[in-house]
Amino acid sequence: MESLKGSLLSCSAYRTRLLGSNSGSKRTQCSFRRSFTRPAFAPKPAIDIKHIRQNPGLYSQNCIDRNYAAHSKAPWRIIELHEQWLALQLSARSIRERNNLLRRKLANAASRSGDAEGDIRQTVDKETMINEAKALKAELSVVEEKEASLQEEMESLAQDLPNLSSTHTPVGTQPEVIEYINDHPEPEPSKSDGVWRSHIHIGSELGILDFAGAAQTSGWGWYYLLNEGAMLEQALIQYSLSVARKRGWKAVSPPSLVYSHIAAACGFQPRDQNGEQQIYAIEQAEKDKTKPSLSLAGTAEIPMAGMKANQTLEDAELPLKTVGVSRCYRAEAGARGVDTKGLYRVHEFTKVEMFAWTLPDNIEDEHFSVPVNSTSEAVFDEMLSIQKEILQSLGLHCRVLEMPTTDLGASATRKRDIEAFFPSRREKDEGWGEVTSASLCTDYQSRRLHARVRLEKAGRKLDFPHTLNGTALAVPRVLAAILENHWNERDYSVMIPEVLRPWMEGLEKIQGHKHSTGSY
Repeated sequence: MESLKGSLLSCSAYRTRLLGSNSGSKRTQCSFRRSFTRPAFAPKPAIDIKHIRQNPGLYSQNCIDRNYAAHSKAPWRIIELHEQWLALQLSARSIRERNNLLRRKLANAASRSGDAEGDIRQTVDKETMINEAKALKAELSVVEEKEASLQEEMESLAQDLPNLSSTHTPVGTQPEVIEYINDHPEPEPSKSDGVWRSHIHIGSELGILDFAGAAQTSGWGWYYLLNEGAMLEQALIQYSLSVARKRGWKAVSPPSLVYSHIAAACGFQPRDQNGEQQIYAIEQAEKDKTKPSLSLAGTAEIPMAGMKANQTLEDAELPLKTVGVSRCYRAEAGARGVDTKGLYRVHEFTKVEMFAWTLPDNIEDEHFSVPVNSTSEAVFDEMLSIQKEILQSLGLHCRVLEMPTTDLGASATRKRDIEAFFPSRREKDEGWGEVTSASLCTDYQSRRLHARVRLEKAGRKLDFPHTLNGTALAVPRVLAAILENHWNERDYSVMIPEVLRPWMEGLEKIQGHKHSTGSY
């Protein structure tokens, strides 16, 4: 992988321009604030604030490129706060020196004795020095409190900055198409006589999807999988697990509830100040208000990353590659439309997620310099190959995209998505819809989770491992893509991909009837 140092150099023009434009302007503090309190036992983030101070323009432009404009002033604010902190450090040093001088004077006074008049004068001087020492102590306490407050604000601002973008990542809003998987089922629509239907219609015809019942039970964005639909979900889970486990990925069954501070450390935070919500927060009873707040995990990435929080890994353990099955909960809102119909955007779903810890790419040098034999890049490529193997074997036509800066979450330095062709979405994005994603996060998450690795070859030095995450299979969208792409209008059936049949009792197709009621 090209290094992040390369991105520093390539952004020198941005850095120069921003440094110049901010040199005489009033810098405002980023207005983002967390909606939870970090408990005392939470991992203590170890952000490289020095690097931010040395490259404020780079971090500021990175925020703008990644649609984190509200955070773009934070690097300049950090510099301001650091200057104030240094001034306080000098003040505290001066106070301590004066206090030490007073202590020596008091010690000397205690060792001297003389005539009565001299003893009285000495007592007065001693009381004066004691009072002065008390005043210095109070003054020092105020200065130290201000120091701690500035340090806390700097750390908070630094934690909320998104990861730096890889030089692989296109700047802007447009992804780069890398490659295609399988042939397009309808390359020339005008010459095709195929009948394409939405998975919503197909699921109703086959009696395997129930949105109406879910709307009554839970609201829109929820669904029931029935009969072969429920079996198909389990088949997809088992098949994707088997592909990953054959490659040496270890199975994990993670919890669905996580502490809110763990989700935030993984980069799951609102992007703006408009109350945007990504994950569900759990309402706590009055008696539990003092306990740390909890959230439903939006992806298994969060609990799987948290599994090694506040721990030290041995370098021989890495890369540690895990694959977990979990229910995922997404609270994001959106207007009803193509993007929210049916199974495409739902609030709860099953996903098989890959998560890995690898050695840092640069052991002997600072973590932004040129990597050699990148372990994280090798695992990133392995994740992509697993995703491509699964989607290719399911008979889906897909394209692989290098995602642009505006599409990266807070934690990713680089992200590749795979989009499948959905006939029902041809009027939007020419039918393309995301089905998998793979992200390389460098040390963004491990620093915030305080997960470290002991490097034996570097004199048992402690460093921060890199983390990666990738979708092995997100059930609803892949299930929808299978229904739409393998639908046969002639006999009202959906062919089941061969690789799934061992978990479908050998069933080759899901057969419907032209007058199906769609009921359970």
